[in-house]
Amino acid sequence: MKLDTKPYEEKMGKTLAQLQYDLSTIRAGRANTAVLDKITVDYYGAPTKIAQLATVTVTDARTIVIAPWDGSMTKSVEKAIQTSDLGINPANDGKVIRLVFPQVTEESRKQLTKQVLKMAEESKVAIRNIRRDANDKSKAMKKNSEMTEDEQKQSDKAIQDLTDKFIKDIDAAAAKRNAEIMEV
Repeated sequence: MKLDTKPYEEKMGKTLAQLQYDLSTIRAGRANTAVLDKITVDYYGAPTKIAQLATVTVTDARTIVIAPWDGSMTKSVEKAIQTSDLGINPANDGKVIRLVFPQVTEESRKQLTKQVLKMAEESKVAIRNIRRDANDKSKAMKKNSEMTEDEQKQSDKAIQDLTDKFIKDIDAAAAKRNAEIMEV
């Protein structure tokens, strides 16, 4: 009986999906509403994402406009953005909040690419940990006589092939994001 690789493939897929999401939240000079996804506002005692209490639109390449549905929330949204690690000072005219993204300097682009590479490396480590768990499981199954040595080798090879595929996908996602950051 060979090791079922499906659960490990799902875990690796989730790791890749999380990396892609995290990469989308990196502020690279262009206005992208995903940078607001991690910011929550205290909305009547409950932490709420900005997109759940306001209309968020990109008006041009460097501006995001946030129009809270409840006008009384404008100050709270502004404060949440100021206290976040976004690094942009919001402009509040009483009805809407404008976020104007500054032009990214060469130095900050290099810092962002380092951040992308760090995130990619962390994802690769997570993938390798999943591989280790799968290999440990196949060794335990072999030890318990649930599989033969040939089946263990086939299982280990299948897991290694999955690992190689996902690491290649991680490298591709990081390279794509770095290219986007450097072209801005």
